[in-house]
Amino acid sequence: MQTAKVVRMERPVAKGVVQAACSSCSLAHLCLPTGLEHSDLERMDGLVSRSEPMHEGEHLYRTGDAFDAVFAVRSGTFKTYTVDSEGREHVLGFHLPGELMGLKAIYPHRHITNTMALDTATVCLLPFDELNSLAASIPGLQGQLVRLMSRDLAEAVTLAGDFTAEERLAAFLTGLSRRYAERGFSATEFNLTMSRRDMANFLRLAPETVSRVFARFEKDRLIAIDRRAVTLLQPEKLHALAKCMEDMCA
Repeated sequence: MQTAKVVRMERPVAKGVVQAACSSCSLAHLCLPTGLEHSDLERMDGLVSRSEPMHEGEHLYRTGDAFDAVFAVRSGTFKTYTVDSEGREHVLGFHLPGELMGLKAIYPHRHITNTMALDTATVCLLPFDELNSLAASIPGLQGQLVRLMSRDLAEAVTLAGDFTAEERLAAFLTGLSRRYAERGFSATEFNLTMSRRDMANFLRLAPETVSRVFARFEKDRLIAIDRRAVTLLQPEKLHALAKCMEDMCA
């Protein structure tokens, strides 16, 4: 397998990295607590920088890399995964614009996962020591980081539950629907940037099972698929199927 190059970002701003502004970002409400004063946003502007575009297959960081920053997805999609001692890959999540990555590295102070771009993507870099110091003086910022880490834990617990393949795939699709809607995109028409194999791995299902459930959903007119584009034709029925999993995260 070809090794993708790693995008290196350092402070002060290095080549290929430019200053970013939280105060003018349309995604700030997703990765920052609501109700921040304009002066607080300007303080955030002083520490955030933006990466150059990454391409499909390139890694933002790998297991074992030193931890010095968290990353907010600015555009594109990322996959977080680990590889066990037998060489088997375990997909832990998919990240959309406005979502933070790298939080799992705070405790060990090194990255314990790999994070790879699934398409053309950019990130904002938030140096953790500076972010942590700023959080002490900005109400809600530290709480936001804790909430985001808690959400990752809740998702992992949910996936460990005893749910059917139909419930798992319905919950995955309705979850993507909600996340895209939060970003101002269509809640019923979006692209699946991840492969079926990665999707199956994340849902703890066999790839052929995911393909079979997709086919069943199409036959029942719950969804329509055109290559990677999916349309939710009856989102209310998908929500009903996914309700038992959604209730665990409520």
